[in-house]
Amino acid sequence: MTRPSRLAPFVALAVAVVVAGLFVVLAGSEPSTDESAETPLMDEPAPEAIGELADGSPFELARRKGDWVVVNFFQSSCVPCQQEHPDLVDFVSQQDELADGAKFYTVVYDDDRENVDEFFASEGGDWPVVYDEDGSIAVAFGVSKVPETWIIDPNGIVRGRVISRVTADFLSAQLQALRERYA
Repeated sequence: MTRPSRLAPFVALAVAVVVAGLFVVLAGSEPSTDESAETPLMDEPAPEAIGELADGSPFELARRKGDWVVVNFFQSSCVPCQQEHPDLVDFVSQQDELADGAKFYTVVYDDDRENVDEFFASEGGDWPVVYDEDGSIAVAFGVSKVPETWIIDPNGIVRGRVISRVTADFLSAQLQALRERYA
């Protein structure tokens, strides 16, 4: 019969400390607000996006031409979505104060209407919420995880994509840079 090694508890303790340290570092880190990914949609017409607004009326992205449009894919249980929400409230407020402010839309990604309604009721946000019941909008944009934010110019051309959490300041700066570039 072999005797248990005295080294095993120390190895287990060392592994636990390393795992705990990684958890602390990852949990406390701020996500980058400038992550983007290659997309064949950049500088191309935005894909067809047809859904239903929270009030039951139809939504068609193509009918939003003439305005800068910001589309944010969202899920109520997504922690980065929850974290960026106050910034989106600020961004929409900033845009509402401008004569030519961007129109903002949340596209619900694989979520229950009741959960989304409860989230917006408790966290605020009075912009249009689009329900993508069959996932066709997310598929058309190539969304694989949320949050993801897209900027579309007044001609319906995709000009920006952010695949991480955004802040109001970052989104405003991106939008202004794109306005100047494509004026």
